[in-house]
Amino acid sequence: MRRLLITLPLFVAACTAPRPVVETPKPAEQVPAQRGDLIGLSTEEIGVRFGRPDLTVAEGPGTKVQYRSRSCVLDLYLYVAPSGQGAPRVTHVDARTPAGDVTDIAGCEAAIDAR
Repeated sequence: MRRLLITLPLFVAACTAPRPVVETPKPAEQVPAQRGDLIGLSTEEIGVRFGRPDLTVAEGPGTKVQYRSRSCVLDLYLYVAPSGQGAPRVTHVDARTPAGDVTDIAGCEAAIDAR
C-alpha cells in the first residue's frame, strides 16, 4: 500500500504533463500586388486618368473615391500629408469583384480605363 501511495502521485504527474504543441503551418494567402502608379496621385490626377468617380465618400480625415466596372470595384483612399500641407493624395488602393472578392489592382485599372 505504501508503494502505491508513493508511485501514484508520480503516475498522475506523468499523465498530466503538458504535451508539445504541434502547429500546422497555414498556407500563405495570395494577395494581389498593388501597383504603385496610383499612390501619390491627387483627386485631379485621378480624374484625368479615370474620369468622374462613381462614388466619393468622406471617411474621417480622408476621402474614398470609387470607380466601378462590370468586373471590378476600385477604391482609392486619399489623405492630406501628416504635415497638413498640400492636396490630399492616394495613400492606399483596393480592388475587388462586385461580389466582394479581392482581385488584381492592375486588371481592375485596365477594366476602369476601358469602360
